[in-house]
Amino acid sequence: MISTLAPPHAADAYAGLRTGLDQLKAEGLYRDFVACSYLAEDRGHALHQGRRIQVWCTNDYLGMSQHPDVMQAQIASVLRHGTGNGGSRNIAGTSEAHVELEALLALWHGKERALVFTSGYVANVETLTTLLRAEPETMVFSDALNHRSLIEGVRTSGNAKYIFPHNDLTDLELALAAQPLDRPKLIVFESVYSMDGDIAPIREICDLAERYNAQTYLDETHAIGVSGPTGAGICEAIGETRATFVQGVFGKAVGSTGGYVAGPDVPLDYVRSHAPGFIFTTTIPRASLDAVLASLSVIRGPEGVAMRAELAANADLMRRRLTEAGITHVPAPTHLVPVLVPGGERVKRISRRLLEEFSVYVQPINFPSVPKGGERFRVTVAPFRTEEQIDRFVEALAQCLADDPS
Repeated sequence: MISTLAPPHAADAYAGLRTGLDQLKAEGLYRDFVACSYLAEDRGHALHQGRRIQVWCTNDYLGMSQHPDVMQAQIASVLRHGTGNGGSRNIAGTSEAHVELEALLALWHGKERALVFTSGYVANVETLTTLLRAEPETMVFSDALNHRSLIEGVRTSGNAKYIFPHNDLTDLELALAAQPLDRPKLIVFESVYSMDGDIAPIREICDLAERYNAQTYLDETHAIGVSGPTGAGICEAIGETRATFVQGVFGKAVGSTGGYVAGPDVPLDYVRSHAPGFIFTTTIPRASLDAVLASLSVIRGPEGVAMRAELAANADLMRRRLTEAGITHVPAPTHLVPVLVPGGERVKRISRRLLEEFSVYVQPINFPSVPKGGERFRVTVAPFRTEEQIDRFVEALAQCLADDPS
């Protein structure tokens, strides 16, 4: 018989955690999750509490998760191979799709090897932690606006680090020059920073890396699929091949799940052999990887070229409409459209009203993802969005902002 008695001092067991949650709520920082079930037959729409809504904040930038070729590839793979692999990569979990995909990714980025992980977050944390711990003398130079996964990978390693101001080449060079030339160094940065939609000076950072004997770890998460002639990211778009390691994901523009790192053979073979988050976890199912392969086939081909052009055109149209409506937004040069809505409670109120009254879902972004006072919506405008839909979105947003100016 299972005892229903509470453990000793149960009333106080979670007092500290409860206090922490109460503090988040008092500060307006408690995160609310909006349940939405995407509709494959009507891309960009989802069901929320039984009604159809439009989603304007998804990272599925191209809508590939509902692309017919991608869905059919996953369905066919499930029918042939089942819903899971049932093991880690070294215990019956490496499918032929893993091998094919890793070879394709290495070729796509012009690297010797690629490793597929269960997510982009895991890819960053495990790769950085494993490599840096193996070389404790390596000093890390990390951009101040790097994603949490990059921060965690560097922090967990315990290596010495220097945080340089965002995209500040002068500060970065001074920091690099202050270290002995022969000291191992790693510059960690992103190509597209999602909260502002801005782009790193990749070529100039690679120049500094060459000058000061450093390697580079570049997170292309938000550029994969949407930048470059075949969608390989900003490096491909500008013809830059010198980044030592390139990280990407399948859970955004590729429309599936998982992440990867491409780079030199020996370091990634070491990660493959030592990273706990690679070795001791059940791997991505074969069906999901077959969907990734199908998605990349589209993204890398003529249809992908057309979708990237439509995505850029829609983002430009959204920015023009926001400007015409007098709505403050960051003039980003990418597919991301950050709309500034200062005030932690205000941005949440406006988000709720858009959802409840206009069936428009856009997630509020607040501290610590952005500084206090920099609250915003990160709007994404997929290739299939129509001009009418964009106009209606801006009209609804303008009305909500005008009615809640404080």
